[in-house]
Amino acid sequence: MNQSDIDLGQFLVEKELISRKDLESAIKTAQESGVPLESVILSAGFLHNEKQVLPLMADFLNVGHVDLKSMSIADDIRRKIPAKFVSHYKIIPFAIENGNLCVATTRPFDYQMMDEIGMVVDLNLKPSLAAEKDILEAIRRYYGVGAETIEQMMGTVQPKQQAAKLIDNIDESNAEVSISRFLNQILLEAYKDRATDIHIEPFEDELQIRYRVDGILHDAKVPPNIKHFQDAISSRIKILSNLNIAEKRTPQDGRFKVKVSNVDLDLRVSFLPTPYGESVVMRLLNTSNLYSLEDLGLGKKELYILEEMIKKPHGIIFITGPTGSGKTTTLYSCLSRINTEDKKVITIEDPIEYQLKGITQIQVNPIIGLNFAAGLRSMLRHDPDIMMVGEVRDIETAEISIQVALTGHLIFSTLHTNDAAGGVARLVDMGVEPYLITSTIECFIAQRLVRTICPDCKAPKDVDAKIVKDFEVAAPEGQAIQIFEG
Repeated sequence: MNQSDIDLGQFLVEKELISRKDLESAIKTAQESGVPLESVILSAGFLHNEKQVLPLMADFLNVGHVDLKSMSIADDIRRKIPAKFVSHYKIIPFAIENGNLCVATTRPFDYQMMDEIGMVVDLNLKPSLAAEKDILEAIRRYYGVGAETIEQMMGTVQPKQQAAKLIDNIDESNAEVSISRFLNQILLEAYKDRATDIHIEPFEDELQIRYRVDGILHDAKVPPNIKHFQDAISSRIKILSNLNIAEKRTPQDGRFKVKVSNVDLDLRVSFLPTPYGESVVMRLLNTSNLYSLEDLGLGKKELYILEEMIKKPHGIIFITGPTGSGKTTTLYSCLSRINTEDKKVITIEDPIEYQLKGITQIQVNPIIGLNFAAGLRSMLRHDPDIMMVGEVRDIETAEISIQVALTGHLIFSTLHTNDAAGGVARLVDMGVEPYLITSTIECFIAQRLVRTICPDCKAPKDVDAKIVKDFEVAAPEGQAIQIFEG
């Protein structure tokens, strides 16, 4: 630890920009890793007000600073530094001034890094200080996920001419490791963004990758030349899912498991043929991410009603809502609450999304005739107290569920309807007699997945009088209504 680092730490403490405890932790990390103190402070989340701190740190260190979020970086400037250096050193070029290439970094005095980059850049480098999270976001925005991997493959593979060869020899070829690495980067990025689905969609002159986060699809920034490797990416996913890589004319479904950041993920994969290649959708299921009833975000009244309903000795409890609204998560939370030593719980699902300890779970397999209806009949011979049917899709499953409920069993299931009242109409439309609905079904629960804002980066927003009026919102006496966005 040199004197300038000590002076910087003392300066930040005196300005009350970092606590003494956080500074000691940052110094320890810097000493153990050999990384400059300013880089540790800017990357480890010690600063709560980076907009205020960055200019002060830059002035103290006598370097410039830059807000990457408020600027646009031109393509010709971005291309000055290869993606592999950008990703490895977490550095990004943003401007050219007086013949110098301005770069944003958390390590402005890492001369070895500057020398290595300088060997491939025909300009002098001028470092400016920036927060690491802003640098990483800029790298993702301007270079795309896995840009350095694609760059490496483009240097060793003739894209369109070699595409077929690459697919045929995907296990043996040198590029296969890079395809695997790129896929890992996509999965890691999706996991960090809390995505539930990954969409890989081919079009005439591009390959689009999107993540579904909180119910909304967002573009994943990927290198434009990723289109050249779409067949190799599809083949890699098929190999992981034990699917036929030679079959591209018919839909295929599969699944595989991966470990991301020490978290086990179960991925359900679906392939569809299109005129420009196969469209792939991967659903990410975090097998360890099981919520309690209290974690679902229900109000006190709704939570009390639900807890009372699941204590019923018999009947059917339906959870309704569109695809992706969290019905399965709620079902698992209910089963976890009532799964006790004196209860036998059996489920039939398509697919099994979470492994529940102490519960017998059955996977639907239409190929051998094991559908929901057949599974329900077999489950009755296993002396269950509580059963869960993944979804009631037809009259046969509905009728068997009702018969089971009439014989003293409690059943949980789901229906694809927009609201609770629609559940009744759906069952009647299937052909269920209305009197059977009233005598067996305890309740219909309609739900939606509501997006929430980040509590750390939320900011006040002006109150829209129309919204207040429409939602009949009222603040406590003597207080103003506050709305935040993030």
